[in-house]
Amino acid sequence: MTGDIGAAADIATGALVARAVEKGAGEPHRPPMGSTDDALCLNCGTRLLGAYCQACGQSAHVHRSLGGIGHEIAHGVFHFEGKIWRTLPLLILHPGTLTRRYVNGERARFVSPLALFLFTVFLMFATIGLVGGELADTIVNDERPTQLSDYARETAKMRTSLGVVEAQRAAATRDPAYSGPSVAELDQRAATLRTTLRALDIATTIKRGGSSEPVVDLGFKTGWARLDHGIAKANANPGLMIYKLQSSAYKYSWGLIPLSVPFVALLFLWRRRYLLYDHAIFVTYSIAFMMLLTIVLIVGHVVGVPDPTLRLAALVVPPVHMFAQLRGAYELRKRAAAWRTVALLTFAFTVLVAFIVLLLLHGLTD
Repeated sequence: MTGDIGAAADIATGALVARAVEKGAGEPHRPPMGSTDDALCLNCGTRLLGAYCQACGQSAHVHRSLGGIGHEIAHGVFHFEGKIWRTLPLLILHPGTLTRRYVNGERARFVSPLALFLFTVFLMFATIGLVGGELADTIVNDERPTQLSDYARETAKMRTSLGVVEAQRAAATRDPAYSGPSVAELDQRAATLRTTLRALDIATTIKRGGSSEPVVDLGFKTGWARLDHGIAKANANPGLMIYKLQSSAYKYSWGLIPLSVPFVALLFLWRRRYLLYDHAIFVTYSIAFMMLLTIVLIVGHVVGVPDPTLRLAALVVPPVHMFAQLRGAYELRKRAAAWRTVALLTFAFTVLVAFIVLLLLHGLTD
């Protein structure tokens, strides 16, 4: 129940954030009830000539009721001033037309790429939380004996302590101003901790009935003390690390846009009439669609759609959508759009891998 409420709150928050970005410019408005020719703006005092103040833009009608707040939330989630119902069909069926029309100046009719991106980010993570639960909770609450045993908990503590000692030793050898324990003392502590870890590993293996599955990996070192310390903490508490990565992906998902734009620009270096702005609109709408597709696949899995069908959709829909968007947005012929689609798929995979690596580095070194 708590997860359902949290997911609903995420969706509403996403809509309201998107509403803050996406103003209702160019939409027809009804005149405020009870307005007169002598009405003044309650914000700046300018005489009103319509439903909105021509000086500051505030609505002439200012509600003071709980019902009004509820209407704003519902309107933000389901309407986006009516633009969402004009934007989504084009985004799904004619993405190139939507991109080209927005770039060419039809801004008032459609939800802006950034507003749609923000909303789909909130909606995707809310859906994950609603139907799948938190990954961190899954790991923390795992009922496998190897994670619930006293041996495993003690191993995690020793592993964290070893990471701290190794970080101190690295600082002692590199920082002239270091004033902590000596290198010899730190080496002795590290050796003791490694011996303890090996003993715990053997004891855990015996408790499992002779299973050879290792509890910890004592040989993996990068040479970067801060990163090694982060890896040690992740091994000690994987649930917390996954929660941090999930939060980071939520907060920094916007980074996919600047990472992707240069790659799209490479596909049109010799076409000077297309600007970086055009590519940014293309990328933002494309990512928003891929997030919507992710939501559909998650929900499809929950309602019982066969996995082969979902895998086929995950493999086929993205390239088909990219092809249609490239061809329509940049007015390309089929062959030109086809080779660019292949290149764009490669670029998209590269960007996704880079984004995941950056998230991991951020989470492990934070």
